[in-house]
Amino acid sequence: MTEQSSPLGIFERYLSLWVTLCILAGVGMGVATPSLFQTIAKIEYASVNLVVALLIWVMIYPMMVNVDFSSIKDVGRKPKGLCITLTINWLIKPFTMAALGILFFEHIFISLVTPESGREYIAGMILLGVAPCTAMVFVWSQLVKGDANYTLVQVSINDIVMIFAFAPITAFLLGVSNISVPWETLVLATVLYVLIPLAAGYFTRRKLDKNQNQENINTFTARLKPFSIMGLLATVILLFGFQAQTIIDKPLIIALIAIPLIIQSYGMFFLAYAWAYFWKVPFSTAAPAALIGTSNFFELAVAVAISLFGLNSGAALATVVGVLVEVPVMLSLVWFANRTRNRFVVS
Repeated sequence: MTEQSSPLGIFERYLSLWVTLCILAGVGMGVATPSLFQTIAKIEYASVNLVVALLIWVMIYPMMVNVDFSSIKDVGRKPKGLCITLTINWLIKPFTMAALGILFFEHIFISLVTPESGREYIAGMILLGVAPCTAMVFVWSQLVKGDANYTLVQVSINDIVMIFAFAPITAFLLGVSNISVPWETLVLATVLYVLIPLAAGYFTRRKLDKNQNQENINTFTARLKPFSIMGLLATVILLFGFQAQTIIDKPLIIALIAIPLIIQSYGMFFLAYAWAYFWKVPFSTAAPAALIGTSNFFELAVAVAISLFGLNSGAALATVVGVLVEVPVMLSLVWFANRTRNRFVVS
């Protein structure tokens, strides 16, 4: 696949590299100019940092324009794929993520982290687990030549479920993990980072699609994509600037967080992929369904972690590590799916 024809642009293709460079830049700036980050941390209202909130909205809004709720009319066309996606995303993935967090940070890594830090890392993992991917799924689906229209159906249904299920499941799992969070803050974060961007994306899409012209939407989102990526990278710099001293003191913490996240990602993919195989789901539906169940809406997880636990928290750090591991893991799964496509029934 050539660079021109690949749906994975240069920013997405090397996202892990850009994130790594921004981590290094953030840590360096945090050590050199801590007062700058202390000033930014004070720019907040109702426990929401306004600088980070702006960057998160810049990230999320272009993605929400891609969501087409009119596609929901096709929900019954391939029910098996949607069943796999919804079951993995809402009945399995959040709970296995919480279980892995507890296993690693309350048992396996217990001598390497403080109890308070461990709880915050678990919280960040839970937030990743309860935030199914919205945007990059379209890229992964294209890379495996999945059914683009049905991928849109799956994402649209997931976003609707997320409005109602994100806060309750998050509150439940954090409570089970002995992590106390105020309900009002969790609901506010859901409204700010799910409902409002989704509504803005919906009305923007309606305005652009007045004449059923998909080209208008594609042009608009293409123009905004660089800003979305820059918002993500600026957020990474800020988070690691705030976490600079912690990382300098404990450089292995990123690896410790990455281990359970990687295990979770591969586990969810192979569970969904095997289920689709034995259920005789066509590859064009099976592969995107498994990839949707694997990928995370890390932008939402980062935003909520900051709102609930603060910019300097271990929870925020854990969600950013999710960004770091996401792309290489997903690309390896895309490669595996393409290598095994002939084992599936033809749609």
